[in-house]
Amino acid sequence: MDVLVLIGRILFVVLFLGSAFGHLSQPDAMVPYAESKGVPAAKLAVLGSGVLQVLGAVSILLGVWADLGALLLLVFLLPTAVLMHPFWKETDAQAKQTEMIQFNKDLALAGAALMLFAFFAHVSDLGLTITGPLFSLG
Repeated sequence: MDVLVLIGRILFVVLFLGSAFGHLSQPDAMVPYAESKGVPAAKLAVLGSGVLQVLGAVSILLGVWADLGALLLLVFLLPTAVLMHPFWKETDAQAKQTEMIQFNKDLALAGAALMLFAFFAHVSDLGLTITGPLFSLG
């Protein structure tokens, strides 16, 4: 069981680590896109979201307060879905479909992050982690 959870943690965070690398290493390439979506303080948002992703992903990957890491990713994903992928604003059918797919992906990942939070904060023996949970749900 411990190995399966570890493999699941690794697979879950790969997306966020890659995205965080892009946010932090190439913010000038990402800021215009964020600005085009109407994100306030776009450069700060790009850098801040990169930090949220790397902290959350590394926390889950290493098992250092993984419950907190899952919450950090949730805090990243929900605003990202709404601000960056507002499919309801699109008039072009193809753009609408693309944004809906991205919105739903972020929503699904937010649900997974919430489930991981509950799992990490509830299970007493997480196995293959550096620390236990920061929060306790029972």
